[in-house]
Amino acid sequence: MKLVGMLDSPFVRRTFITARMLGIPFEHQSLSVFRNFAEFHAINPLVKAPTLVFDDGEVMVDSSQIIAWLEHSAAPGKSLWPLDPGRYRRCLQLTSLGLAAAEKSVHRVYETKVRPKECRDPDWLERVDGQIRDTYGLLEAHVGTSDWLCGDYPTQADITVAVAWRFTHFIAPGLVADSDYPGLAALSAAAEALPAFSAAHYS
Repeated sequence: MKLVGMLDSPFVRRTFITARMLGIPFEHQSLSVFRNFAEFHAINPLVKAPTLVFDDGEVMVDSSQIIAWLEHSAAPGKSLWPLDPGRYRRCLQLTSLGLAAAEKSVHRVYETKVRPKECRDPDWLERVDGQIRDTYGLLEAHVGTSDWLCGDYPTQADITVAVAWRFTHFIAPGLVADSDYPGLAALSAAAEALPAFSAAHYS
């Protein structure tokens, strides 16, 4: 089984970290959807990261669907979701907010790094920046007194939120200050110290 994509993608990284935390063996092939388009296209014509390539050559895309399959089929009996219904709902809610922050941060990359400078829309960029800040504001309000977002151990919510936070800092330094979101900053530091996160380091 092979995971294809660059670790500076929050969606590739959350998938990589999830597989590591579940103890699932896999190969990682670091290909860029931009710089390695032809090579990526030969693996998956969609050229979408992450792509999971099964041993029979079939492919799957979308980090959430890949993660669902990993838990259900590759690591039965293991889960990064709480069993308690209330905590499960909270975990889904915070994971969805983390995904939103990551998605809006990717939009910012496309607007500032991919789109030609003369075609950029400052009003759109202002809107996206506001959505990023507001999403992290919602997440900050949900940080409790526990070490992790949904209890005493890291869940998919912690993975996704911490990955999104690191990505936003990487692509837009200064957009969200640690001092304005101290709970998220502390969560990120704790998550990045985990072996699975260290294995997925990028710079």
